[in-house]
Amino acid sequence: MFDTLLIANRGAIACRILRTLRALKVEGVAVYSEADAASLHILEADQAHSLGEGGAAGTYLAVDKILAIAHSTGAKAIHPGYGFLSENAAFAQACEDAGIAFVGPTPEQLRVFGLKHTARALAKQHGVPMLEGTELLDSLEAALSAADAIGYPVMLKSTAGGGGIGMRVCRSASELSESFEAVKRLGQNNFSDAGVFIEKYIQRARHLEVQVFGDGRGEVIALGVRDCSVQRRNQKVLEETPAPNLPEGMADELCAAAIKLAKAVSYRSAGTVEFVFDSDDQRFYFLEVNTRLQVEHGVTEQVWGVDLVAWMVQLAAGDLPPLSDLQAELKPQGHAIQARLYAEDPGRDFQPSPGLLTSVHFPTADGKNLRIDTWVEAGCEIPPFFDPMIAKVIAWAPDRASAAEGLEQALGETRLYGVETNRDYLRQIINDAPFASGQPWTRCLEGLVYRADTFEVLSGGTQTSVQDYPGRLGYWAVGVPPSGPMDSRALRLGNQLLGNPQGCAALEITMSGPTLRFNTDAVVAVTGAVIALTLNGQAQPMNQSLLIPAGSTLAVGTIAGAGARSYLCLRGGLDVPDYLGSKSTFTLGQFGGHGGRALRAGDVLHVAPLQDRSAGETLAAEQIAELPAVRHIRVIYGPHGAPEYFTENYIQTFFATDWEVHFNSSRTGVRLIGPKPEWVRADGGEAGLHPSNIHDNPYAIGAVDFTGDMPVILGPDGPSLGGFVCPVTIIEADLWQLGQLKAGDKVRFHPVSVEAARALMVCGSEFIRDADTSVAGQSPSRMNSLPQENFIVSPIVLDIGTDDTRLVARLSGDTHLLLEIGAPELDLVLRFRGHALMQALESKQLKGVIDLTPGIRSLQVHYQPEQLPLAELLEIVAGEWDAVCASKNLEVPSRIVHLPLSWDDPACQLAIEKYMTTVRKDAPWCPSNLEFIRRINDLPNLDEVQRTVFDASYLVMGLGDVYLGAPVATPLDPRHRLVTTKYNPARTWTAENSVGIGGAYLCVYGMEGPGGYQFVGRTLQMWNRYRAVEAFDGKPWLLRFFDQIRFYPVSADELLKIRRDFPLGRYPLQIEHSTLNLADYQGFLAKEAESIASFRAQQQGAFNAERERWIANGQATFESDEALAETAEQAPLQSGQTSVDSHIAGNLWQVQVEVGQRVDAGEPLVILESMKMEIPVLAPCSGIVREIRVQPGSAVRAGQRVVVLGPLASQDC
Repeated sequence: MFDTLLIANRGAIACRILRTLRALKVEGVAVYSEADAASLHILEADQAHSLGEGGAAGTYLAVDKILAIAHSTGAKAIHPGYGFLSENAAFAQACEDAGIAFVGPTPEQLRVFGLKHTARALAKQHGVPMLEGTELLDSLEAALSAADAIGYPVMLKSTAGGGGIGMRVCRSASELSESFEAVKRLGQNNFSDAGVFIEKYIQRARHLEVQVFGDGRGEVIALGVRDCSVQRRNQKVLEETPAPNLPEGMADELCAAAIKLAKAVSYRSAGTVEFVFDSDDQRFYFLEVNTRLQVEHGVTEQVWGVDLVAWMVQLAAGDLPPLSDLQAELKPQGHAIQARLYAEDPGRDFQPSPGLLTSVHFPTADGKNLRIDTWVEAGCEIPPFFDPMIAKVIAWAPDRASAAEGLEQALGETRLYGVETNRDYLRQIINDAPFASGQPWTRCLEGLVYRADTFEVLSGGTQTSVQDYPGRLGYWAVGVPPSGPMDSRALRLGNQLLGNPQGCAALEITMSGPTLRFNTDAVVAVTGAVIALTLNGQAQPMNQSLLIPAGSTLAVGTIAGAGARSYLCLRGGLDVPDYLGSKSTFTLGQFGGHGGRALRAGDVLHVAPLQDRSAGETLAAEQIAELPAVRHIRVIYGPHGAPEYFTENYIQTFFATDWEVHFNSSRTGVRLIGPKPEWVRADGGEAGLHPSNIHDNPYAIGAVDFTGDMPVILGPDGPSLGGFVCPVTIIEADLWQLGQLKAGDKVRFHPVSVEAARALMVCGSEFIRDADTSVAGQSPSRMNSLPQENFIVSPIVLDIGTDDTRLVARLSGDTHLLLEIGAPELDLVLRFRGHALMQALESKQLKGVIDLTPGIRSLQVHYQPEQLPLAELLEIVAGEWDAVCASKNLEVPSRIVHLPLSWDDPACQLAIEKYMTTVRKDAPWCPSNLEFIRRINDLPNLDEVQRTVFDASYLVMGLGDVYLGAPVATPLDPRHRLVTTKYNPARTWTAENSVGIGGAYLCVYGMEGPGGYQFVGRTLQMWNRYRAVEAFDGKPWLLRFFDQIRFYPVSADELLKIRRDFPLGRYPLQIEHSTLNLADYQGFLAKEAESIASFRAQQQGAFNAERERWIANGQATFESDEALAETAEQAPLQSGQTSVDSHIAGNLWQVQVEVGQRVDAGEPLVILESMKMEIPVLAPCSGIVREIRVQPGSAVRAGQRVVVLGPLASQDC
């Protein structure tokens, strides 16, 4: 037997061959195109080698590359699978010339049978029944003459074709004339052979085939007859064995004819002799020989109990027993049916559907009753270059009816999301009369009308995403935000209107909506901000259930008035998979919803089959929210207020201000423009240079955190941890208002008590559930006439213990409690105790607790007060804290995780450039964050900055600092702690897995998004969205609390390769298991106390000096010049000129045109960055650009003139 075998193929067949090689204890070598980098055949192989980028021609058909890999790996044999090079005689010959066994027929057999016209000649010579046909045709004239003689219809075939490629039915001379050159071209392009011939075409044909196996020495056996008649455009769809309803003795005749033909050439290895069976005259005719393993070989294996791949390999190695011995043990049992599962859309003429599989579920396959041959799992990309087959689903049972039932059930339990598939089409075929009756024919699918419960996205709108309520709860501790609807009230009302559960997934529409074409009847309702709706061009009302007939187009327009988001709900909801317990889209994290992103043209979404067609229900007028000029939002004061962080005067100012919504607002957070804060502190100490900086603590959704001097309301896609103070938190009942804020809106905050907040929440919930019942005479949509109280009291509700055993509980809204431990300093003792408290509370499994999220010196409890009252929670916390403090020798598991770091990575440099262009040009940390780190830490040179980072062992204190398992960590040795300040204001963009330092902490950004840490470089992924990779230990997040990170240097190019391979399980991490003992660590600190103190003193001096430089240079404060564009006097337009005005406030990102340039109507002129989206301003008509009134980086207000167009010659706009 061979030691090593190379598989010159991809996908399901490569995985199938590897399964046999493992059983034979043969090392398998896989080859792959880069487009297949995520394929399971690469993971399952003992070795995998890239064939480069691109399609088949440069990869799986590249003979020289494949042979070179075979030589370099020591492979003694090559299995070609099916397709590609499997029937290429020149390749087989090249293998033999190189001393490598070709696992298949001989090169001569491939030549004889590979060309259909020579195969026909051989069959004719040996008396096998033949359809009337021709030899190779050298011209169209010859083809037309032959067709006249045979009689129409005829089948025009490429002699080297296969897989349904290069075959055309021609019913007339004109059709033959049209097809002749096309079929020749298909043969040349796909098989490097332009030869064509003609056969008589049978109207009601069945496609039958006999599986043969020869030993190359004259012995051949047959393993039954397969029926492959269920075809679409000559491509097999369903295959089965034994072939049903054949005349008595016909199967034996077919097998005898196949054996005779194979013996004529002493056939070697596996092959298939194909026949066409005329259902009308009950006769069969020779079609062709496939000199390879067939796609459908699995049904034969299931019925005959053999492993054809093993036979092929053993024969090639000279280890196969005599065929007579094998045949003596063969006994077919039962019936097997195979369905080919393709990435294609039957609803759009079966167009291929490449893309990312975000969810994959196959039913459990035992290998006998159910067998699934596939190459995919969640996270695999279906490339556009190759066959779109995803899997072969094979059901076996003692009889045909049971096998069909088992196959239909298996397909029903199969769930694939991210691409469209033919799953439902296959299920419809199984139940359709031709197949169900056992009398299929090759064109029986032409009468099948595909039914799909889907709608297509014709255009996606500005940002349309799938959201459900309450979103993704329970993962805040590892940086997964809840997402969900930003205006949950509107979504819940829409679902109520349709009779759905109120949390049912729906579409959230931001600013401009999508255009959708429905392939099935549906009942929908649109709620939220007022937006235009049309059904087949006819205006439709909002806040009412609407029946959408199949074939109709629903167009959702643009929000022209108040508000920012509308919601399209569908009866029965959207059929998308759950990710971590929710269907909500987290676009920054690229998961949830439809493909982890906003909808775009070409998407197809599935809906539940419509059971109830009733429509016309409307929302009560009092349920429709008013959106006044100034939005009044109720808050709980805290967790951080005056006089600890802000002056008392500023807190009064904060509540007296009508804040303006900044254009750079989104689902992540809503930025506000207003009076600059008055700080009590000069800086954040170890937490950062700015007084807003604190040691990273957990946030609550709706918290107003000051990122530097700019307040931001944390949105449903916001980060769970951060190092900024939060003076107020929006109450749960008013969180919906965040969804209706857009640039230029005004907001005023009103402090209320927790008791009032909960009463409002209960009132609001009942209001949504029952529109006919007035609760306490109040209407939440009318703001309950606004609160009469001005409830500013200390947010501290518990303060026990002293020094490092002190615990302070602070209100963070009406559903969150923030527990702060000890003094506001970096002390690992505090983190140890916070961890112990978290574990103690977790062990109690308290009803009503949703999340426990640790910070550096804090722990946040997210809870439902109706299930766990605040007083009871405080009592439990106090009791557990006493027990924690009584424990003197705490010890925790602490893995040492070695991570690659690309120093000063190009992605970090790009983020700095963008920041300087669009946010702040003169920041002290620009243009080099590393130079800033060097200066503020008084290090002699940049090399010393680099040495310090690579020498440090960073202890993971929290996860999710900037999303998705992103660690916030600090060096165990205080002498490695480089202290910086964070960006003020924050960046709007940071590359995924950038590594930065802020305060005394290092963090790895879990994903692309905003940020404020000073860059040092970039590393590999902290989060793996879909794949099960060993380093992640069964979770999507890599790191754990109290892990130690140690970096090692790699180049930027090396990191790109690592980042490609690591999520696929092809880059092993070095992870050492250890423990961290608090007493031992305290001993180390005591021993090194003098050296540590000296380092800190020098560092503090540099820190102070940097701050003095800022003051001297005028950089200590930052006044945003982007808050509001100046209203300049605009010159009057000349005759024929058109003013192009911005329809939204934003920051000018790009100018796409030049003065003097001709533009067409609809062409982008400039691109704004607003609400974290890039929004083009389009030309309203054709014209010549006469003026450009804005430049990149400048602020733009809604209605501001950005471009002036002049008319074309003799034309007005």
